[in-house]
Amino acid sequence: MLNRVDTVGTFTDGKSSVEHQINIHVNDLTEVSNNNDISLKEVLAGLMYVMEYRIKGGRLPHLDYDLMKRLCNGLLSNIGHCEKEHFQNIPTEESDMALHLFGEFIQEVEEFRQVVREVPVTDLAYDLKIHRRCTSSASDEQKKSAVAVIGLLTKNFTEFADWKDLVKHDEHNMVEKVLKEYEHSLEIPEMPKSPEDLLPPQSLWIDRKVNVLLDMFKVDKDKGLSSNQIEGLRNHYGTNNLQPPPKPSIFKMIIEQVRNFMNIILIIATIVEICIGEYKDAAVLFVVIVINVVIGFTQEFKAEKALEALTSLTIPQALVIRDGTQEKINSSDLVPGDIVILDEGEGVPADLRIIEQSQLEIVESILTGESVPTAKDIKHIRSRTRKIPLADCKGNAFMGTVVAHGRGKGLVVRTGEFTEIGKISNSITSQPQAKTSIQRKLDILGKWLVVIAIVLCVIIVIINICYGNKIKETIEIGLSLAVSVIPEGLVAVVTVAMALGVRRMAKRNAIVRKLPSVETLGSVTVICSDKTGTLTEGKMGTSLIWTIDDCAYTFTESTNMDPNKGTVQKLATGEITEENLVTAVDTGKTYDTADAQLMAAILSASLCNNSSVLLDSETNQWKSIGDPTEVAMIVAAEKAGFSRSSWEKNGFTKLGEYPFDSERKLMSVIYTTTNNAPATGEIDMSANTTIDTVCPVPNTSIVLAKGAPEAILQRSISYVPSLNPGHGSLNELINGEQKPLTNEAKALIATRNEQMAGRGLRVLALAIRKVGHEEAQAIVKSENQQDSESNLSFIGLIGLIDPPKKGVRESITTCKNAGIRVIMITGDHVTTASAIARQLGIIDAENVNMQRTMKGSELDLLSDDAISELKPFPSVFARVSPDNKLKIVKALQTRHELAAMTGDGVNDAPAIKKADVGIAMGIGGTEITKQAADIVLADDNFSTIVEAIREGRRVYDNILKFIVYLLSCNSAEIQLMMICTIFNIPLPFTTIMILWANIIADVPPATALGLEPPEHDVMERYPNDPQSGILNIRTTIAAVLQGTIQAGVSFVLYMIAKETKILGDAETKHVCTQFQYAQTVAFAALITLQLIQAFHSRSVYTSVFKTGILENKWLVYANILSFVLMLIGIYVPGISDFLENYDIFWQAWLGIIIGLIVQLVIIELLKAYLRRYEHKVNLKKKQRFLENV
Repeated sequence: MLNRVDTVGTFTDGKSSVEHQINIHVNDLTEVSNNNDISLKEVLAGLMYVMEYRIKGGRLPHLDYDLMKRLCNGLLSNIGHCEKEHFQNIPTEESDMALHLFGEFIQEVEEFRQVVREVPVTDLAYDLKIHRRCTSSASDEQKKSAVAVIGLLTKNFTEFADWKDLVKHDEHNMVEKVLKEYEHSLEIPEMPKSPEDLLPPQSLWIDRKVNVLLDMFKVDKDKGLSSNQIEGLRNHYGTNNLQPPPKPSIFKMIIEQVRNFMNIILIIATIVEICIGEYKDAAVLFVVIVINVVIGFTQEFKAEKALEALTSLTIPQALVIRDGTQEKINSSDLVPGDIVILDEGEGVPADLRIIEQSQLEIVESILTGESVPTAKDIKHIRSRTRKIPLADCKGNAFMGTVVAHGRGKGLVVRTGEFTEIGKISNSITSQPQAKTSIQRKLDILGKWLVVIAIVLCVIIVIINICYGNKIKETIEIGLSLAVSVIPEGLVAVVTVAMALGVRRMAKRNAIVRKLPSVETLGSVTVICSDKTGTLTEGKMGTSLIWTIDDCAYTFTESTNMDPNKGTVQKLATGEITEENLVTAVDTGKTYDTADAQLMAAILSASLCNNSSVLLDSETNQWKSIGDPTEVAMIVAAEKAGFSRSSWEKNGFTKLGEYPFDSERKLMSVIYTTTNNAPATGEIDMSANTTIDTVCPVPNTSIVLAKGAPEAILQRSISYVPSLNPGHGSLNELINGEQKPLTNEAKALIATRNEQMAGRGLRVLALAIRKVGHEEAQAIVKSENQQDSESNLSFIGLIGLIDPPKKGVRESITTCKNAGIRVIMITGDHVTTASAIARQLGIIDAENVNMQRTMKGSELDLLSDDAISELKPFPSVFARVSPDNKLKIVKALQTRHELAAMTGDGVNDAPAIKKADVGIAMGIGGTEITKQAADIVLADDNFSTIVEAIREGRRVYDNILKFIVYLLSCNSAEIQLMMICTIFNIPLPFTTIMILWANIIADVPPATALGLEPPEHDVMERYPNDPQSGILNIRTTIAAVLQGTIQAGVSFVLYMIAKETKILGDAETKHVCTQFQYAQTVAFAALITLQLIQAFHSRSVYTSVFKTGILENKWLVYANILSFVLMLIGIYVPGISDFLENYDIFWQAWLGIIIGLIVQLVIIELLKAYLRRYEHKVNLKKKQRFLENV
């Protein structure tokens, strides 16, 4: 048990501070029902803590009246919350907390009592619902609280003197019984005491000063928690673990497959067959159901296993102070109140409040999307709300983020699911999984088929009753028709087609978690892509250095940290144009051959820098430590031949540093050098040499600075002179006369800065200043930044960029040709985002005015409807928050777009979950994001998405092909049976014949159609309308007419065989009756026509003479297999008896061949018409796409 803090003087918050804290909680109380980020329990716990340690015991008997009025309304609105249990309304834990607070504020605060006095007694009775805490199932604590509230109201207010006015009339007896049980509490009413271990609720505590927070958690920042506190804190707060998302059990996965609409119909048909004694038919139907379920289950199971292999959740260790000593513990053992040590390169193990820091910068990109590190401080924030952007919480560090630079100490304030990452994780796992496009379309198709089956069965029953046929015969005919309507192989074939697509996608680095997403990806109309790491490399590199003598230098392979890869090249002029960039040539990389201005720029960039790059001896891979921007400069210096270590080896010694902060927007360092003069020989500046005793700039002290161009220019009075390359040129540049910084020079700097920013570069300025040795020492001792950062001499500009990935521009062009819009969503500045978008072709350089770029702050001002109605809809969204991303996805879906959303950070997860297709990064993505996604990219490459879309379209096309094929086959059976039924002609098939035909003629060819290669124009067509069904009017007519051809040919052959001997005389040869022979002829004719129909179905619109017959070898093999199975069913004794088939003669086969020719001619005429119509439709789709863009 933890000791309770009950000393009045422990906390020094004044009245205004307490009112400020209560006001925040009251605002949360009013918003809690509309904001998933706020927990009612957390809000009430915060109020209880304020009451216990700021108000109770006469500390603050008077508070603002209006604030108390809002608080009273907020508490009363939450006291009535209850949950159903055993048919009773049981008050929730939160409602008990609200009632307890209501009583305590009556007890402690005069203004709260004034507010309560004004509440009508009927309203108060309705809100309090005292009787619910007086039932037999109520706990002792609930009864005590109810009695105490009644006592406080009746003793303090004449308006409520009769307790019966506060309770429903029919509940008087029950309440009275409880009042008698606790009548001693009514004499001097007082709310039950709070638990002895009342602890601070889990919150960011942005508004509390460090010393107050440490007092609240009873912890010393230098000693940490004591061992005897840990267990009690862990029991109260729980462990620092994120709950993994629930994985579906094998049983649940199987049930999901069984619940498929068409499987349910087949199950019903199986039951009916058993009921009427047709066990053979029932057995075959059961086998079909099992095959469907097994195929679907197997694929989903494999997908989950594939993701498990890709993702792993590792819990890092944390360095904490406990019992006055530092120790490493598992981060899962952290509790609120722990003191955590933060060091460069380490991950943040929980949500912290920073209590000490030294140049602390943290990369929070997984939460904010911003790749630039955030500088941290220990200042508290006075705000009326807790809804502050995470990027503005400078005094906090968040779980899962990484320390880029500096050191610090943090107080753990939130752990586990209460952390920012934990809240996002919970919001994702609690969202219901929406059905994908193909699931919705197949559901609609299945329901239509069932309706058709029911209608046809009713018609059949009526017709047969009119003809006076037997009931059992009527049921068998109805079932035969139902079986004909339902394409038994559809579920299995769709699943197999998508599974094969999954395998092909996996080979292209796209791992599919949810099977139906394969087809959905092929139907997307918009891709919302995160910029960093998806469209770009996700690594900062130095792209350009421009020096004040109007020379420019570009770097190759700038993001490759290997110093031996890439080089520096000089442009023909300082004008930064594509022509100059293409014609750039290698420049000198030694002290004697390099330009002095370039060396000065590298000197400033590499020494005014705290990051480093090193070769890992175990992995033989280069890795970086520190700020990504500074790392890019270090890498550039290495490639230019002048590393930081080489400067230091050749005499440069650091005296002091003034670190970067967001107010000054720059950083400066002070260096001094040795007395050795430059030798006549070459000075070796490579990183791999031994220490050289010769200094390139001897006996000199200098200030080096880098920062925002405006900040450096404001502090500069001169610029370095222009010198030819040569031995001693750098020394001459630094020690020589500097030139005044004229307006013309400033104009040139501004022009080049705009050119670089216009290319999407993050531009920093570099400067230098020579000082005397004594002055250098004085600058360090003074600790005054102004002494260091004034009278600077301007060197040049350095431009850094997260460069576009190779192949992305081409992939975006492919998307445009396919009618797919690409929208960039980024946390970067608008200028940078727009420049990258132009480079990638997301913004058309020739049509810039017709395209829009929008900031997240602008989105916040618009309603969801207003965003969806934006014209033109923005192509770039910059400076966005997680809420903005979710709004964008919802707006696109409102516009009836089928949206894919990519991302890697935790902040992307809600939008990824909401999107029609969520795509996570496999390398840079977080565990939570991957769990929310439908597809995971193993290589984090946008081009992989385009290849996956190509595969998705192929799958969609193939699904459409075999659905048209299956429905043409089944409609043939339906039409044939309907004709016979209407004219009271004996049916040409038995139920078992139909089932066998559907299995051998449907499944193998349809599966082979799922292996069709993509059509040549698959990425040149515009997407299908997401609102349309899987079949449109054209494909439906095509399927029905093709079925009519099959039915017509089969019916003619059936009637000829039944009524004449032209196709063979079965009775004379003692094979069977002529009717049974005719049934087998019809059976053989229909299956053969269906198998040939599979070749026609290789394209809905293209002639079979163009698609060919042999190109899809799997279809050839499948048709041979089906044809052999048909022959076995006709000619092999035993099997033919089971199927009720008999031998047929050559005359019948000749008749079937003639029927195939008729089929070919009619289908080719039909396709010619469909091709003309489809061309017009595609033109309309293109027009709509251009209008939306």
